[in-house]
Amino acid sequence: MNFDVKEKEVNAMNKLAGAMALIGTLAMAMPGPAAAQYPEKTVRVIVPTVPGPLDAFARAVAKQMSDKLKQPFIIDNRAGAGGNLGADMVAKAAPDGYTLLFALDTTLTVNPSLYDKMPFDVNKDFAIISVPVTYSQMLAVGPNVKASTLPELVQMAKTQKMSYASGGNGSPSHLTMAAFLSTAGVEMTHIPYKGTGASVVDVMGGQVDSVFAVVSGVWPQAKAGKLKALAVSGSTRSPSAPEIPTVAESGYPGFNASFAYVLAAPAGTPKEVLQVLAREAQAAMNSKEVQDLDRQADYTPTGLSPEESASWIRDARRRWSDVITKAKITAN
Repeated sequence: MNFDVKEKEVNAMNKLAGAMALIGTLAMAMPGPAAAQYPEKTVRVIVPTVPGPLDAFARAVAKQMSDKLKQPFIIDNRAGAGGNLGADMVAKAAPDGYTLLFALDTTLTVNPSLYDKMPFDVNKDFAIISVPVTYSQMLAVGPNVKASTLPELVQMAKTQKMSYASGGNGSPSHLTMAAFLSTAGVEMTHIPYKGTGASVVDVMGGQVDSVFAVVSGVWPQAKAGKLKALAVSGSTRSPSAPEIPTVAESGYPGFNASFAYVLAAPAGTPKEVLQVLAREAQAAMNSKEVQDLDRQADYTPTGLSPEESASWIRDARRRWSDVITKAKITAN
C-alpha cells in the first residue's frame, strides 16, 4: 500500500470537511433569503380603530420603520367590533410580512372573553412582534365628590350609592373600574358612554361621580381643578403625575391594571421577517420622535422581546378573563 497516497487523500478529505463546516457556519450567520430581501414593497399596517391615540402612535413608529427599511409602511384604519374586524383581516392575510396589525392589546386579551364568538383564534392566528408600550388609567372624581383619597372614595361607596363612567362596555376604563371594585369589595353603578371624552366631561359636570381614564385625558383637568385625581392603575406612578399614588400604594397591594399596544403579523410569517420587524420596531422606540410622543401620552416603553411580548399578552388575557367573568361584562 502506498501510504503517501493514502495520507494525501486523508488530508484532502479533512480540508474539504473543514471548508464545508466553514460554509455552514457562514450560512447560519447570514440572514435568510426572506430577511435579506424584505421588504421589497409597501407594507400595510392595519390599525383597527378610528384615528386617535393608537393611530398616532402607530403612525410614528411606522414612519421610523419606513425610513429605515426604505419602503412605505401605510396605515389602514379598519375599525369595528372592538378591533375584531381589522384583526381578522390580518389573521387571514398572507403570512409574508406585508400585512401587519397595530392594535390595542384588548383586541387579543379582552375580546376573547367579551365576545361570544371570535372570527379568529388569538392563540393560533398571530405572531406577536412587540408590545412596545404600556399605559395606565387614572381614577378621578368630580370636584363636588367629598373624597380626596382612594380609601375615602371606597368608604363613601360602602355607605351610599355612587356611579362611575366609562368609555363603553368592555373598554379599558370599564375593565379597570370593574377590577378595582372587585378588589375593594364595593359596588357602583356603571354609566357607559360612547368614548372616554364624553365620560370625563360628565364627571366634571357632576352627572357621574367617578371615572378611570387615560392619564392624558384626566390629569390636565385635575391640574385645572375641574377633577380630583386619586390614583393610577398601573404598578408604578405616572411619569406625568408622580405625586399621584398607585392603587396598590393606596391600600390594595398587588393591584395592577395596565394596557398596551401590540404589533403582530399573521401566524406563519417567516422567522427572519419577524426578526427584522422586531428589530426595527425597537429601533423606532429609541427615536426622539417616538420618545417625545411617549412622554406626551404617558406611555411606558417596555423593551420586551417578541417572546416576552407574547407572554405579556397571554398573562393579560388570563387576568382580564377573570375580571370579565366575575363582573359579568358583555360586549353589549
